[in-house]
Amino acid sequence: MSAETNTIDPQEVAKFEAMAAEWWDPTGKFKPLHMMNPCRLDYITSQIAAEFGRDLSDKRPFEGLRILDIGCGGGLLSEPMARLGAEVVGADAAERNIPVARIHAEQSGLEIDYLHTTAEALAEAGEQFDAVLNMEVVEHVADPQAYLTACRELLKPGGLMICSTINRNPKSFMMAIVGAEHVMRWLPKGTHDWNKFITPDELFALLETSGLTPVDGKGFIFNPIAWSWSISDRDLSVNYVTASVKPS
Repeated sequence: MSAETNTIDPQEVAKFEAMAAEWWDPTGKFKPLHMMNPCRLDYITSQIAAEFGRDLSDKRPFEGLRILDIGCGGGLLSEPMARLGAEVVGADAAERNIPVARIHAEQSGLEIDYLHTTAEALAEAGEQFDAVLNMEVVEHVADPQAYLTACRELLKPGGLMICSTINRNPKSFMMAIVGAEHVMRWLPKGTHDWNKFITPDELFALLETSGLTPVDGKGFIFNPIAWSWSISDRDLSVNYVTASVKPS
């Protein structure tokens, strides 16, 4: 893979740069992620703990693990990983996200290496991680297969990747586009392109082609009555998450 190769979609990057200052406002444009974050963290921490034999009741259970949060945004996942003891690198293609993330980490007393870079550039530099958090990014890149292949290169043998995205079907159009962007106005119109959503079967095939072995898949379900998110073993119809490993 050449140094010039990347899967960045400039239009997608511009969308998130325009919202960079609002990352840590729980009532702002990233309200959906703040609402979903406890659910995402439950899944991420349980998968990492299981893969690496860590006890989540320990004070710093991820001590000694190097974790990459690719597409880190303002650091909503990077900071909890650092608090759990991991050495964290947060990378984002949207340059304006990085100073926002750095300032918030400093204010929180956390050491996180935030970089304005891409998965491809990190792979080219020979970076290696025990785990890669790849959350809500793959639906925004120009070439999902090349992007996931770069993410696989970033994993150490036996490493774990957590990848979440949005299914592509009529329900996801109504929920993620019409509901989230037009009715609830949680996100600016045009944040997502339904045509770039990826079905679970498609994602598992992409992961396998990239050289990873999928080991789990679950849904993130929003309950409009309880106004909360939960994890489902069966319902992957809209938001869903996968875990895959790089063969040793």
